[in-house]
Amino acid sequence: MDYAMMLTKLSEGMLTSVAIFGLTLLFSIPLGLVITFGRMSKNGVIRNIAKIYISIMRGTPLMLQLMVVYFGPYYLFGIKIQASYRFIAVIIGFALNYAAYFAEIYRSGIESMPVGQYEAAKLLGYNKVQTFFTIILPQVIKRILPSITNEVITLVKDTSLAMVIAVSEMFTVAKALSSSSTNVMPLVAAGIFYYIFNFIVAFLMEKAEKKMNYYR
Repeated sequence: MDYAMMLTKLSEGMLTSVAIFGLTLLFSIPLGLVITFGRMSKNGVIRNIAKIYISIMRGTPLMLQLMVVYFGPYYLFGIKIQASYRFIAVIIGFALNYAAYFAEIYRSGIESMPVGQYEAAKLLGYNKVQTFFTIILPQVIKRILPSITNEVITLVKDTSLAMVIAVSEMFTVAKALSSSSTNVMPLVAAGIFYYIFNFIVAFLMEKAEKKMNYYR
């Protein structure tokens, strides 16, 4: 087997996996915060919509959600699906799914904050928006970072699910190479790639956690 060719193709697949990973975080992290606001809203309609959304996203497989996002426009509205939509559908599916998980993590962090923090901010003349983004959110991030780290590490492995709608990320490439060459080495190499990717992510998140522990 041509190992140079194998590594080249796996590297191309790895770039796709990294792109899925990065774009998912880019969209799901802020979207999760918006959903959290909905989930904690005093308006019952908005709150229930957010609860139902979170329940559906967390209660159904990500693989199924990717298929709905990709095939949905055709079966629901008769819109012809373009090949270029595959990658977009992956990002939409991943972002919507992970936003639901991040939303619940945010909510747990926000609700764990003592009421005294809000009262002190009010005495200092802060309005609600200033209180949240200046005082509450930085402390929430510090508290929820370990949980966020777990989700981010899971995301690295979940990128392989893009294969369900034929997006050629690393695992798909490795599987195809392994089948064509009847050799297990592409899958072993892919496993090593995933491990290194996860190791780097875990290392960076650990660095961030230590930096946030400014009282230690």
